[in-house]
Amino acid sequence: MRNWKRKSVARNPFRKFEVTSYQKEVLKFLKPPEDITVTQWADKYRVLDLRSSAIPGPWRTEHTPYLRGIMDEFNNYETEEIIYVKPTQVGGTECLQNMVGYIIQQDPSPTMIVYPTDKLAESVSQNRLQPMIKASTGLRNRFLENESTRLELQFDGMYLTLAGSNSPSSLASKAIRFLFLDEVDKYPGASKKEADPISLARERTKTFHNKKIFLTSTPTLREGHIWKAMEDADIEKHYFVPCPHCGEYIELKMKQIQFPKGEDMSYADRAEFATYVCQECGCIITDRDKPDMLRLGEWRVVKENTKFARKVAFWMNTLYSPFVRFSEVAKEFLESHDDPERLQNFVNSWLAEPWEDTKLKTNADLVMERQTEYEEFIVPEWTKVLTAGVDVQENCFYWSIRAWGDYFTSQNIAHGQAYSFQEVERIMNLSYQMPDSTPLVVALALIDSGNDTDRVYDFCANNSEWALPSKGASNNMLTHYKLSKVNKADSKAYGMNLVLVDTGKYKDMIAGRMRKDNGTGSWMVYKNCDMEYTTQVTAEHKVNVKNGKGVVKQEWRPKTAHADNHYLDCEVYALCAADILGVRTMHLDNVVENVEKSTKQDDTKHFPEEQWIRTNENWNI
Repeated sequence: MRNWKRKSVARNPFRKFEVTSYQKEVLKFLKPPEDITVTQWADKYRVLDLRSSAIPGPWRTEHTPYLRGIMDEFNNYETEEIIYVKPTQVGGTECLQNMVGYIIQQDPSPTMIVYPTDKLAESVSQNRLQPMIKASTGLRNRFLENESTRLELQFDGMYLTLAGSNSPSSLASKAIRFLFLDEVDKYPGASKKEADPISLARERTKTFHNKKIFLTSTPTLREGHIWKAMEDADIEKHYFVPCPHCGEYIELKMKQIQFPKGEDMSYADRAEFATYVCQECGCIITDRDKPDMLRLGEWRVVKENTKFARKVAFWMNTLYSPFVRFSEVAKEFLESHDDPERLQNFVNSWLAEPWEDTKLKTNADLVMERQTEYEEFIVPEWTKVLTAGVDVQENCFYWSIRAWGDYFTSQNIAHGQAYSFQEVERIMNLSYQMPDSTPLVVALALIDSGNDTDRVYDFCANNSEWALPSKGASNNMLTHYKLSKVNKADSKAYGMNLVLVDTGKYKDMIAGRMRKDNGTGSWMVYKNCDMEYTTQVTAEHKVNVKNGKGVVKQEWRPKTAHADNHYLDCEVYALCAADILGVRTMHLDNVVENVEKSTKQDDTKHFPEEQWIRTNENWNI
């Protein structure tokens, strides 16, 4: 029998195979993402393009250290919404783009960025986003350029949609996990057919439990999107930096910038000597100290509405910018403080604060300071005439009656709501008494004809002895008001005077006189006036508005989106009615009377020689 010997073979539990190149590529996509923050990703992978950055090359957060806290808030799983209120040119857009780059490489998900207009979205896509993507190897390898358009960039595992806030259809078509809203204060408001762009965009994130929303903008008005978002945030943070002298952490504020007051120096010369004075120790801080202060700075909570924060707001001004010297801030302030248009830009774009014209600023507390000792319905003894204004709404009428004296001295004696034309007629025909029981009635009332025009015309025609229809002028006029004619041939009021009112001019007058202390020339209210009235007559403020041609002008606008201003309209019409009756020159009547009395007295006087002639010569003089 043949003897077979079995050779022992060493068995290896793992067999090695050569990995092909395409398998290596596949394995890269199976590799889990790095456990890093947005800041760490940007420092490791982000490359700044020569065309879009003043400092091209690898991104370095140490150049703008205040962005670290904002970017890393994106990695806080508890935070759903991040609000960044900023001045211009402090890296806000770069902060947004770092978050977008992090998403593409670390957490691919449907993403949308909304800009004020479609045109701007296309420009940013071509000149900033795509260059950023192509400059970074990690992003470039995931970019499907041939499948992309300017407004929709395709990547492995996700798409990035760019939209304009002026295109509602583009904001309501896709589910989005990450939503970025840039320069939100330049977005249009809601229309009759659509909600506002921010609300439409937010709707796209409802299906994701782990969504993130990032809003950033330079503020414009207090009722603007970004400022309202900050006020509604659960937590508000400001950046605090250590003083190089005392070590105390301080918040950089414009009022601490000091510069010479010399009248013989130009603004530029005065600004060159600008320094920052520490509010804690009073020591001088220069631009040379700023880099170390920023590096050691930290975001601190200044307002906290809840312990369970979902919305976190960050605010800072230009004083923190490493690219702007204290002297530049001082120079911009000096050159703009006498020009309302430039001053608004300084307040918005440099201080990152909402604009209000303080010269014409009004508020309910100011109106309450204008209370007199007269009760409601009592006419002050200095009164010479009563006028009224009526604002017509769909379901009611707001009315106000005001007493007028010399030099436009005035006081509201009554106001309220009526629910029919008959009630308005009864109120306007009542007799209102002075303290000595002298009665007065409304001499002239202007009735707003913007709503229910035909019925207003008929009402004024039937009460023509004291009522005139009125209408706010669509454009600024050379005069405060202009008398036109009702030209509806089938109306009872055909041929009747129609008062066209420049409401802006009269609101200027009301706001200016409201700030005067009670007395001659002041705008006053009766004792214990109600807060509803005081709130409505101060519901607007004057702001700079740019029209379609780029021309900036000041206009009165509501302080909040849905503010009631009916009593303010009533007061405008009552003031215009007083103007029509000649209250503006009423004080001159006293001068004429005094001159006439003086003349009569002079006629009865005789000089000594006349008396001698009368006695001795028997002359008739």
